[in-house]
Amino acid sequence: MTVLAYTDGASRGNPGKSGIGVILKDEQGTVLASHCDYIGTTTNNVAEYKALLHCLKITLETKCTLLIVHSDSELMVRQLQGRYKVKDKGLRVHFDNAQRMLASAPFKFEIRHVAREENRQADELANRGIDLGA
Repeated sequence: MTVLAYTDGASRGNPGKSGIGVILKDEQGTVLASHCDYIGTTTNNVAEYKALLHCLKITLETKCTLLIVHSDSELMVRQLQGRYKVKDKGLRVHFDNAQRMLASAPFKFEIRHVAREENRQADELANRGIDLGA
């Protein structure tokens, strides 16, 4: 089963209060799972990675054989595709965690950069997550 995931991390300030949003859908567009959470004060880039890590965690609970993640974070997507180096030590920790999770995942993985407009639902969830901590 192919799972289409949409992830977003948001910060009000950079760093600032931050939240994550994740939506998993099947190929017909049916929502399989959605999640939002407040993650404290951090940077937008860290929030993006934390959203991805949560996405990977909840995907393990599905019968997924192919996970296609959509994110509007060009930096994170390009880093995971191997097109950009991970220079920031703080991001390196989250990048390495994602790589470890993917190495042992029972599904194939793709990540795609999308425009913010195509990621609106995940963005709304990430902002709702921030509101949980307000």
